[in-house]
Amino acid sequence: MKKSALAVLFIIIISLFMSCVKDEVPEDSSFVMGFSQLGRESGWRLGNTQSILNAAEDAGIDLIYLNAEQEYENQIGHIRRFIANQVDIIVFAPIYNTGWDNVLQEAYDAGIPVVIIDRGITVENDDLYTAFIGSNFEKEGERAGDFLLEYYQGINDEIKVVELRGTENSTPALGRASGFRTAIKTKSNIKIVQSYDGDFMKSRGKEIMANVLDSGIEFDVIYSHNDMMTYGVIEALEAHGIQPGKDVVIVSVDGEQKMIELLLQGKVNCVVECTPLFGEKVMEICKAIVNGERVPKVIYSDETLFTMWDDLSSLPARGY
Repeated sequence: MKKSALAVLFIIIISLFMSCVKDEVPEDSSFVMGFSQLGRESGWRLGNTQSILNAAEDAGIDLIYLNAEQEYENQIGHIRRFIANQVDIIVFAPIYNTGWDNVLQEAYDAGIPVVIIDRGITVENDDLYTAFIGSNFEKEGERAGDFLLEYYQGINDEIKVVELRGTENSTPALGRASGFRTAIKTKSNIKIVQSYDGDFMKSRGKEIMANVLDSGIEFDVIYSHNDMMTYGVIEALEAHGIQPGKDVVIVSVDGEQKMIELLLQGKVNCVVECTPLFGEKVMEICKAIVNGERVPKVIYSDETLFTMWDDLSSLPARGY
């Protein structure tokens, strides 16, 4: 009788122990992610948001999604809201490069890991965020410059470039400007004659280009840090009777479907790819972090270059 009772007790203890062990290994269980997107300023941004939303749903992750509508203060508020809600991990695409130390310290003190996507940040303590997932903006700028080196190979006349930069102090703007300059410095006759802050906005691209044309500034090339500004540039050029892609060489960055179509039409000469479709990678990395695994600090997307010389007839739809 005593042996039977002990056997039953032993089975109960083992069952409870196995239940506890199972709860401590949440490999397939869901977790809560707070995601703050910086805005909805472009097809690229909308594609990026949808990629994150779709990937979270497919991965069974509970997602709290907030959009900052291009306002830094909104993103600070989002992160603090995520901390108050005790989410398991925070993901955000920062509008600016700096200004995150205090709020990320709050997340760090709360024991909540943070993943930066799309745009990088500069903080005094890199431990305040766990990983960055996105593009190598320096490399994108270099690719744009390398295209011009090839396009103007053997030509020694001065080549004048007008640059439209992205949002001031954002890592895409800083990297694309720096990488481009690194590439063209090998050919002294390619010179940037004007550089403007276009804030990644179509309206600013159109306004800047109209002002440049009215001022009489001479130029041969437009280097635009994103497709949205390039759309505005093309509208302004055509309004002045100038053929984009023929009278003026145009290099754009992003690779939206509409821009690839303009490349095929000959209105753009080169498109540097910057893919927004890395939602699956974000979920993969976040799952690993929540499960206590070590991940690389920087994870870059695989990207390429599309030019006027390429056969793009078999290129699949971009999805953004």
